[in-house]
Amino acid sequence: MPHTTAFARNQWYVAAYSHEVGREELLGRTILGEPLVFYRTEEDGTPVALHDRCVHRRYPLSASRLDGDRIVCGYHGFTYDTTGTCVYVPGQKRIPRTARVASYPVAELDSLIWVWIGDPALADPVTIPRARHLDSPGWVSVRGMEPIDADYGLLVDNLLDLSHETYLHGGYIGTPEVAETPITTEVDEGAGIVRVSRRMADAACPPFYAKSTGIEGRITRWQDIEYHAPCLYLLHSRIAPVGVLPEADGSDPGGFHTEITYAITPSADGKVYDFWAVSRDWATADAEVTEFLRANNHTVVMQDVDALNLLQRTLGTERTGYQELSINIDTGGLAARRILARLVEEGEKPQEPAL
Repeated sequence: MPHTTAFARNQWYVAAYSHEVGREELLGRTILGEPLVFYRTEEDGTPVALHDRCVHRRYPLSASRLDGDRIVCGYHGFTYDTTGTCVYVPGQKRIPRTARVASYPVAELDSLIWVWIGDPALADPVTIPRARHLDSPGWVSVRGMEPIDADYGLLVDNLLDLSHETYLHGGYIGTPEVAETPITTEVDEGAGIVRVSRRMADAACPPFYAKSTGIEGRITRWQDIEYHAPCLYLLHSRIAPVGVLPEADGSDPGGFHTEITYAITPSADGKVYDFWAVSRDWATADAEVTEFLRANNHTVVMQDVDALNLLQRTLGTERTGYQELSINIDTGGLAARRILARLVEEGEKPQEPAL
């Protein structure tokens, strides 16, 4: 795999969690190489995304301040409304015609702030994949975000091949059975969805689940991945004592159903934001379980961060034309690569330069 995966621009990407965007501080994030600034309007709290560079001397607007719903550049005072139009220039009444910054379509769903970097006319929030458990009643979530100095395609590969849990995450979520159990893969090319399932009828219970659920002994463990290219990854995780087999709809009362969510958002070439969350509908009032899952999953994420940072550096030293070996466990990741390549191709057309 090349160590730089092209960006599909006409797609929705997660830029932040809802709680990160407010009015006390302006939030700066770089998405697909575009520096953006986020804030909320004063009256109804609608999220706004503008290009994060003042037209005058390119000062970051995220390092500036709000005056009502307008951003006042912290360097020379150029002031912009929610559409990116400059409404005030210091020292003169005439505002240059080109004094405006790009604005971007934004949607807020399931406690996630989504942004569209491509052609605004194509931005339809109805197409955003859902992760309703992140803010549904009866569910408790722990979450975080880690920037990784690696190509976003490497993170997609990582998450679609969970056999690495056995080796990279042993002592947390990995057991021998994860790597030993064959996978089934389903691909919906048209919808851009890859599903990878691993069903373990008799497996060791990793500490992540043993200590949070209280299950002792061996378990039935199901991992059902649902990847919505390019950004949203859902892992429907179910465990139960051996002999208790969850129904296909997850309705079995003897099991523990946990939703693992990742948003895979390219920041720039060789950089990706790894948004992660663990949601559960069991032991929801137990603060100790909540903190245990938060701390343990953060450790797991940081193991991935370290591994992918190392892998990216290693790939940067490979000779041109090196051959990559893929096997059965890579079926889902290879399907994701095909879909990402198609999304890039479909979205390729001349882009207006950011102002």
